[in-house]
Amino acid sequence: MATPSNDNCFKLPEVKFTKLFINGQFVDSVSGKTFETIDPRSGEVIARVAEGDKEDVDLAVKEAREAFDHGKWPRMSGAERHRIMLKYADVLDEHAEELAAIDSLDAGKLFTLTKALDVAESANCLRYYAGAADKIHGQTLKMSSPFQAYTLLEPIGVVGLIIPWNFPISIFFGKVSPALAAGCTMVVKPAEQTPLSALYCAHLAKLAGIPDGVINVVNGFGSTAGAAVSSHMDIDKVSFTGSTEVGRLIMQAAATSNLKPVSLELGGKSPLIVFNDADVDMAVGLAPMAAFFNKGEICIAGSRVYVQEGIYDEFVKKMIERANSWVVGDPFDPKVHQGPQVDKKQFERILAYIDHGKREGATLLTGGKSVGDKGYYIEPTIFTDVTDGRRSDRESKQHQIRACSGSIDEGYKSGEQDD
Repeated sequence: MATPSNDNCFKLPEVKFTKLFINGQFVDSVSGKTFETIDPRSGEVIARVAEGDKEDVDLAVKEAREAFDHGKWPRMSGAERHRIMLKYADVLDEHAEELAAIDSLDAGKLFTLTKALDVAESANCLRYYAGAADKIHGQTLKMSSPFQAYTLLEPIGVVGLIIPWNFPISIFFGKVSPALAAGCTMVVKPAEQTPLSALYCAHLAKLAGIPDGVINVVNGFGSTAGAAVSSHMDIDKVSFTGSTEVGRLIMQAAATSNLKPVSLELGGKSPLIVFNDADVDMAVGLAPMAAFFNKGEICIAGSRVYVQEGIYDEFVKKMIERANSWVVGDPFDPKVHQGPQVDKKQFERILAYIDHGKREGATLLTGGKSVGDKGYYIEPTIFTDVTDGRRSDRESKQHQIRACSGSIDEGYKSGEQDD
């Protein structure tokens, strides 16, 4: 496992946008408050970002409502929305390197992968939903009486979109794209750990010709800005990706306000199961990606691995070798497999889970420590003798490998996603 290095020659992006984006303009928060966004490679401050609160959400919703009730976007033909969304995708491609670099700087994501996957697939997501914009059709129904009956699909109105920190670009466009295609307007609340890429995406939307008021971005904290979005009486729907705990709060807030519909994508605890007749080398190649991809900060991670007894020892040996060859370091370095955790809180949380594993009787085979003297880097870590019910298995993204007889357990730890 390599030590983080800042010796690469990549030119870091200039942070251009740190205010709220409301009605097509970058503006200060009503309170004038700001908060720090941190470079997880070093723990140093990247910039101070405007801190939105309930009053700012109110302003953003007001502009989004005006754009929906009286603006051009919902009244455009589907073909015209299609054309502008394709332009937005092209603009995204043109700024792919800078946008990927922002998430590498702000979230610790690997630059090469973020550019090739997150940004490229986001542009494709826009193009996909652009294709749907002029194909939103209802149905004509045959009636048993002399009546005319049909269904008509219409945009729901103003939507609130709450974005997590693990895939800021991908999930921004995963939520924004279908809302745009339908003719909705929106208020986006990015994660406070990673606000910079959402602001840049809002800037690109304006360049592409998305009308003012259609996309609004309010930076801030979940307990204030996020709560204001989920409970707002003039937001017609909320979409949230994040933790199950916060998902419950959002559903409660939606129910007790205007009973708005809610879409939730919450965390998981998915097992990878490897049987005796599996190709062990292939399984060993897949398991680290399931465990360590995006430094473990992914809600669909293969967060436990069960291995049948007949191949268990071979699998464990090869997994230790693979973990020891995993390069941890600066996310701008193309040779690196794993960058820093997103922030100090997640960094300390993971180390605490590793400590719990040790104290609860699990045997540490490799890893288990932070890497380097600054930043939020952690070694890929493998435990054996992990049993059901321990906190490290029950709560963390601990990846457990178990013989099917139940006699042997192993787990390895990369990242904890508080999505």
